[in-house]
Amino acid sequence: MARLDALLLGLPPQDAERLAELPCLQDATAISALPGGITNRNYRVDTPQGTLVARLSDPESSLLAVDRVNEHRNSLAAAYAGVGAPVVDFVAGRGVLVVGFLEGRTWVEDDVRRPENLPRIAEACRRLHSGPRFASEFNMFDLQARYLAVCRERGFRLPDRYEEFLPTVERVRAAMATRPEPTVPCNNDLLARNFIDAGDRLWLIDYEYSGNNEASFEIGNIWSESTLPADLLEPLVAAYWGSADPAKLARARLWALMGQYGWTLWASIQASVSPIEFDFWEWGMEKYDRAVATFDSPDLVRLMDAAAGR
Repeated sequence: MARLDALLLGLPPQDAERLAELPCLQDATAISALPGGITNRNYRVDTPQGTLVARLSDPESSLLAVDRVNEHRNSLAAAYAGVGAPVVDFVAGRGVLVVGFLEGRTWVEDDVRRPENLPRIAEACRRLHSGPRFASEFNMFDLQARYLAVCRERGFRLPDRYEEFLPTVERVRAAMATRPEPTVPCNNDLLARNFIDAGDRLWLIDYEYSGNNEASFEIGNIWSESTLPADLLEPLVAAYWGSADPAKLARARLWALMGQYGWTLWASIQASVSPIEFDFWEWGMEKYDRAVATFDSPDLVRLMDAAAGR
């Protein structure tokens, strides 16, 4: 215990307190902060039994509709599917999840944009999507509405014209409801840094927003989050489904639009409540500007018609 106490010196007191409570860390030999998180704080912990990652979240994340119990359950399912990290410990109500450290290289957006990586991305997604169903559901239309209610109730900042597009969102929702896809267990937040390249396989990490959802959302959100060029959506769709069916392309594109529109409000909430030093507003506005371009485009009607099979 004395050695662990020494390793925890210099960490934020609230983080050190929670880490000190974990039995799996009692024989730790080194602890260091991992960079890059914009929702949580992550620590690498070396132990004689192996390397772990301790992820600490704060109560404010409940405003983001993150259910930590479901996240834990879904992380277990992803590990069982052979695509997620092994789960070592979880402390309900304390915002603590410990997983095994995955050896490999964390991707950046340029990795996702490489055409030769698209089949690997599709294969990793299919492994996850064919695994055990998750304990929760995910629908970006519902999540966007929940985020908007939070922003309205708390007076958080909304971008110019944001509410102007709500009637169009309802038309998109109606078009997509015409021919819904069956839902599968999805990560729903596959930013570039949530891919770990181990050479012989890709791992998919971080299941905060995981839930059963349409595979088209996963594909469209990957395309959007790494700002892939427009001409890379077709090969990504083809890599996943075996062909670039126009209806699948349109559906992925519309889910990408809804992701951009919804995650904009995630950024507004984080900009108002998160203690992490990060320009959440600028991050969200980059997504919102792309959403506005699609909302204002005459091509939106064609996408809705194609998704609805018209």
